[in-house]
Amino acid sequence: MSSVDHGLDRAAIDEAFLGTLGFSGWQLGNSSAILAEEAGIVGRPVTRVENACASAGFAIQSGVRAIQSGARDVVLVAGVEKMTDAPSERRRYWLGVSGDTEWERLAGLTFAGVYGLMASRHMVEHGTSREALAEVAVKNHAHGALNPNAHFRKPISRAEVLASPRVADPLGLLDCCPVSDGAAAVLLAGEDVAGRFTDAPVYVAGVGAGSDWLALQERPSLTSLAATRRAADEAFRTAGIARRSIQFLEVHDCFTIAELMAIEDLGFAPPGGAAELTLSGATSLGGSLPVNPDGGLKAKGHPIGATGASQAYEIFQQLRGAAGPRQVPHAEQALAHNVGGSGASATVTVFSVGRT
Repeated sequence: MSSVDHGLDRAAIDEAFLGTLGFSGWQLGNSSAILAEEAGIVGRPVTRVENACASAGFAIQSGVRAIQSGARDVVLVAGVEKMTDAPSERRRYWLGVSGDTEWERLAGLTFAGVYGLMASRHMVEHGTSREALAEVAVKNHAHGALNPNAHFRKPISRAEVLASPRVADPLGLLDCCPVSDGAAAVLLAGEDVAGRFTDAPVYVAGVGAGSDWLALQERPSLTSLAATRRAADEAFRTAGIARRSIQFLEVHDCFTIAELMAIEDLGFAPPGGAAELTLSGATSLGGSLPVNPDGGLKAKGHPIGATGASQAYEIFQQLRGAAGPRQVPHAEQALAHNVGGSGASATVTVFSVGRT
């Protein structure tokens, strides 16, 4: 425990939210009740939140709103997923459950295939190159090599990404995030009580969420996620923070194309502009706008229900100056972006070291 932290009696926790998909049908009985038992808060209300890969992002927003309403002072938010014990055939099925069944899955379209279509269309509309996609993977593996909690801690080269086996054209194996087990948790406290627990709080400055059509064919564009744009606009509006004040991003890079689209949809590059930004080195540690300093889903891993909470954990470490060799210098404001499935759900949360 840091010298600026004072500890927290579990009796102070008023409520908890658990983000989890229950991948492959895996669920430990009533998972909400089990969280209460393991956290030592039996008797408190616990709610399971399932919004596909954005489950923990929405769980965090549920906790924030519970505090904002005045109903709660301290809220525990956890995310968990166990994915590696399912056979590959079952994994492929469950990775597609968050998309459209009638027109996508029953037609044989995989989750990677959905993002492959997005990548193909992005190339047509914006001239995005395979090299730009590969650079996302190279950069995130370099960051992951600095993260002791990352699934992959091995740097890779652009040539290795480009030569990796094709999964869903134009995406290769090294354009895809891994199947991971993992868990993460954060504690949220009202501003008027946070001083009881720490002298150095990290503030949730603004939250936003959005939704969109589930099936790709219902959407007007394959190269932009409307849910992300809506969530970002709400988050920045409620935070009262301009985009230029954000020092780094944690974005939902389940595939390399997803990171490029996220940078654009969040408003940090124009449509088609994220490729040039990435190739310039701006999104790497030491660049003007580091993206996924923890390695992102691509290298840190993507245990579905835990991802949104792990993004918040990384931002907490960074804004506390406790991220070690992957520290973003002088970071004071950051953003987390968590997407459900192929973009039908999204959350954006803005964090700050001070009040806004």
